[in-house]
Amino acid sequence: MPDASSSHQTSLGRCLCVITGASRGLGRAMAREVCGLMTPGSVLLLVARSGTLLQELKEELRGLTGTAQPAVRCVAVDLSAAGGVNEAVEVARQEAGTDPDHVLLINNAGSLGDISKFSSFSDLNEVNSYLSLNVSSALALTAGMLRVFPSRPGLRWSVVNISSLFAVQALPNWALYCTAKAARKMMFSVLADEEPNVKVLSYSPGPMDTEMQKDIQRLTGIKHHLIPCKEPAAKLMKLLLDNEFASGSHLDFFTA
Repeated sequence: MPDASSSHQTSLGRCLCVITGASRGLGRAMAREVCGLMTPGSVLLLVARSGTLLQELKEELRGLTGTAQPAVRCVAVDLSAAGGVNEAVEVARQEAGTDPDHVLLINNAGSLGDISKFSSFSDLNEVNSYLSLNVSSALALTAGMLRVFPSRPGLRWSVVNISSLFAVQALPNWALYCTAKAARKMMFSVLADEEPNVKVLSYSPGPMDTEMQKDIQRLTGIKHHLIPCKEPAAKLMKLLLDNEFASGSHLDFFTA
């Protein structure tokens, strides 16, 4: 495998791309962006809980890309359960025969969790359930994908962790969310150190116009200037194409 040194690209190549949390918001916007950057023979795996929303997205992508559309597979699973992670990895394994020259895994799935004072989190099952989706599943899915697509000459490997400012900045009443984002940041930093031929990026997309932000406003009264999901999705693709970031970097939409 070539090393992960900087090199400008005009496409993602013959890519196998996995996007988790693909049915809504940023995940949906990234699927649209990725489709236009794939060369013939590529495969796009859309992973989310709602099979109905994934099928709607698949039809939308067919209309956007026409005959150049990559093969799109919808994987309706719950990533907070071991069976869901295993099924997503198995679907990827079934596509290994396409012999991609680029594997791109975008770990986007996540949830807001309970916004409450630290002392309210005394239920271990509640905490473990949150961390299972927001931390453990990303680790297990990434590890599984690395086993399915081991290092070989000519294979480019990219892993994206959708992160947040709160991976590096504490916020009162956001213990679950901050903890999960910080854990993911460190987890993918370790991956970058272990695997020099895997290009790893933690990317904070900023406050976007999503259902999660509506929930935040409802629960906290805090109102942000919201960014259309298309903008951080497009910037992420530019970062991947330019390929100038150091592996393991944590980059923010506003400063990248």
